Amino acid sequence: MPTKIYAKAKILIVEEQPLAQSYMKQSLERLGFQQLYFADHAIAAKEQCLAEQFDLIVCSFNLSKHQDGYQLYEELRVKQLIKNSTAFIFISAETSGALVHSVLELQPDDFLVKPFTVQELKTRIERILKRKNELQSIYTLIDDGNDSKAIKVIDAALNKKNNIYSPILLRLKGDALLRLNRSEEAKDFFTSVLDIQKFAWAKVGLVEALIANNEHILAQRMLKTMLERHETRLVALDLLGRLEIKLNQFELAQDFLSQAVDIAPRNIQRQKSLSNVSLVNHDYEKNYLTQKDIASYARHSIHDSPDIYLNAARAGIDFALTTDQTDQIQRISRQTNKYINDLKKQFPNNANQSQIDVLNARLHYLKDEHQKAKRLIEQLDDDDTLIRSVDGALDKAKAFHELGFHQKAQALFSQIISHCERHPNMSDMTYLRYIQQQQSERRDIKMGPKELNNHAVTQFNKGQLNTALEAFTQAFRVMPRNPSIALNLLQCLFDSTKQKGGTFNLVLAKKCYALLGNASLQPDQSQRLDKILHMAKEMKLDIQNLSK
Repeated sequence: MPTKIYAKAKILIVEEQPLAQSYMKQSLERLGFQQLYFADHAIAAKEQCLAEQFDLIVCSFNLSKHQDGYQLYEELRVKQLIKNSTAFIFISAETSGALVHSVLELQPDDFLVKPFTVQELKTRIERILKRKNELQSIYTLIDDGNDSKAIKVIDAALNKKNNIYSPILLRLKGDALLRLNRSEEAKDFFTSVLDIQKFAWAKVGLVEALIANNEHILAQRMLKTMLERHETRLVALDLLGRLEIKLNQFELAQDFLSQAVDIAPRNIQRQKSLSNVSLVNHDYEKNYLTQKDIASYARHSIHDSPDIYLNAARAGIDFALTTDQTDQIQRISRQTNKYINDLKKQFPNNANQSQIDVLNARLHYLKDEHQKAKRLIEQLDDDDTLIRSVDGALDKAKAFHELGFHQKAQALFSQIISHCERHPNMSDMTYLRYIQQQQSERRDIKMGPKELNNHAVTQFNKGQLNTALEAFTQAFRVMPRNPSIALNLLQCLFDSTKQKGGTFNLVLAKKCYALLGNASLQPDQSQRLDKILHMAKEMKLDIQNLSK
């Protein structure tokens, strides 16, 4: 590598350990680098990136003050504090699967595992800096958003014989075509690349072009094959999740996104997609666990905001209202209060107070303190003509409904939906579907989830089977993952048919059994289910064969 590149290269070392920083300094000086800069935490690194344009950043993942290396690199890229022509190398002593997969999704130039030798460092840096230097004009065009011009320069470079950067140039061109939404051209391009060599990135690019082109069956076929390979499994799960959302197959989408999150949990955007899908699926437990993860991983990152604490608290209340386990409800209530207190410490101003008041009203409601809840919600400003926060407005609409203000709730739901439709770029379409679903369910069902279940049990115990059956059916509609409700509904279906006669709802019974068959039931619940199955056998009703 030319000595002049070594001499002029500006390198930033982000490392909080003095010994490790000293080792890096000595190693790089021995290699001939002269312009070395140092930062021992993320804030200092960002300040230096604002002041200088670096050729290379070598960053420790394990930063403990404020942001870690992952969060720092993500912010540098999102805020464009570094350019594509800046090389970035992660160094880390930790090599857990979750960490490595999360980091690799950010696509740094390299990942170096501690401890490493000076020779290893030399080899990696030489290769990366040489490539960045040779392709700088292309990276500059991409940084400037001039993808069309970048493609022309790439094509000119590819026409030169024996270009050692051909694979990288091809990938840069494919990415540019996708950014330009030239999906048909991108599809042909990636297909031609794969005819030459089976690059994993080309397979991913082809699938993205197929999805953009609405060629879903072929995309699914390719993705199922990519699931089988370790190096493409994560991206295949992510793309399958996004594709199933596009096809309105939300149960499948949740399964794929959940698997992807398990592999690389630090991708906040994917976590948010999983949260929205789980809401559409009425899986309030998954939504709560996902929002807890978001609150944990987003702290100190570019995603950190009052919303992450508010949404975690909201998710906890939604889950608590749909479970009948008292200890779980108490635990969630404590955690919700902790999120509210964390919010006040992290963002100490009154801008979020009205949203906190709504949360506290819903907490009172959860504890059966209805009068306290009503007094708190009634003192809030009723002017919802301007939706400042979709999440906050939705929470308020839920509180209105739960406390019996049904007309106000429906009006606010309509206002939120109208706002989302007017600002499609600001709202996830899956989330809009959930809001529409909530409006429909709460228009049809006047009771909140808690009262609905209690009402159904009371009517069942009184022997009012028709009323109980209607109430349990409504409860199962809004809480289709609650085993207790499914068991009560199944029991009521059989008892009502046995007592009153009439047509047995086999489809609904099978839905109940589908949940119960995979649930962890208490001993008394298992005994009840066994009795119901025996009753079904006597009535010659096959509720276990779900295919019929």
